[in-house]
Amino acid sequence: MAADADGNLPTPTAPAAEADLEKSPPNATATPSAPAASGDGGTAVRSVVNRWRREDLLEKGTLVFRALVLLFSVLAVVILASNKHGDWKDFDLYQEYRYLLAVSVLTLLYSVAQVWRQAHRFSTGRDLVPRKYSELVDFAGDQLIAYLMISGLSAAIPLTNRMREGADNIFTDSSCASISMAFFAFVCSALSALISGFKLSKQTYI
Repeated sequence: MAADADGNLPTPTAPAAEADLEKSPPNATATPSAPAASGDGGTAVRSVVNRWRREDLLEKGTLVFRALVLLFSVLAVVILASNKHGDWKDFDLYQEYRYLLAVSVLTLLYSVAQVWRQAHRFSTGRDLVPRKYSELVDFAGDQLIAYLMISGLSAAIPLTNRMREGADNIFTDSSCASISMAFFAFVCSALSALISGFKLSKQTYI
């Protein structure tokens, strides 16, 4: 390349400048992807942690409701089974009360099994029922118990109301107390069924 009259080198032409730009190292345009990836990882971790917390809260809530079902069913069974005061004031004489007692006993046994199962799962980390079927078993069992309890209540309440219209005594009062305990057991069982249904809807089968 020849110098000009003043001895200075000529300036590079446009094609030469473009060639120099092509040879220059690429700028760090891809570097922001690293923080983005890090942000995505943090979001994933938070999502997993929130899911664990939600599952733990649901598990504890189910255990509390089933423990309450156990408590109320025990009270219903004890009060109704001891409601014997001679003559017509004996629960054995009425099939509605016998049915309510049978349903309460069944609810008691189911609650004992479920509370023991959840306690075993908390202590050992293993479920007695395969995880694939555990949510379905919980939902079906809670639904069945809730339906049985409401059917027993619907049978015993009209009979008790008719009795209280004619006489209000210790027999009818004890019947009302046992019905109230059975009703509370039904409410707790229904709430447990709602949680079981929510957990079943979120279960994956992959």
